[in-house]
Amino acid sequence: MRSGRSRKKVKLKKFIVGPLFTNCYLVYDGASRKGALIDPGAYSGEIAEYIKRNKIDVVWTINTHGHADHISGDASFGYPVMIHELDAPCLQDPVRNLSVLAGEEVPLVDAAKLLRDGDTVKIGALELKVIHTPGHTPGSVSLKCGDIIFSGDALFFEGVGRTDLPEGDHNTLIKAIRERLLSLPDHIRVYPGHGPETTIGHEKEHNPFI
Repeated sequence: MRSGRSRKKVKLKKFIVGPLFTNCYLVYDGASRKGALIDPGAYSGEIAEYIKRNKIDVVWTINTHGHADHISGDASFGYPVMIHELDAPCLQDPVRNLSVLAGEEVPLVDAAKLLRDGDTVKIGALELKVIHTPGHTPGSVSLKCGDIIFSGDALFFEGVGRTDLPEGDHNTLIKAIRERLLSLPDHIRVYPGHGPETTIGHEKEHNPFI
């Protein structure tokens, strides 16, 4: 969002939801008001009211991966869901989405569209490029929209996603971050699944894991 054109086109609002303080992002085209809800880890009346008050037409929910703290609000918001094909089973399986570990029940939903690496999701004038960044889960993705990227639980501010959970793989995650994310220009702003935003350049210099 460095250029004036990008700032006019891309609107972004962050909400923090759920017991694990998940970053849920509402990104939308300022002209058409069409947008996407990224990682609704819990239902929030604040989000619903913001969408209504600002007359935003949410076309898709997009899950960066299938863990419960990123998908638990999918059913309640009711928008069609996109998720990578390798994490789609998480939408139906409490073992795969880890909700069984917390003794919670995630309402089941079906994926309306399965994502693959290299896909482009077009919403109004927005284009979100799907970058497969596995390791935290097999189907983890990052979403690049202009000069911002939503990194899910792959890359954090001076950190990386956990790989000690079922289906996690540390070497796969680090390889994906180095090859798929750190290859991007330094000015790209990173909006992770938890914690503060950062930039690719900052992580290249200061992230102790990579």
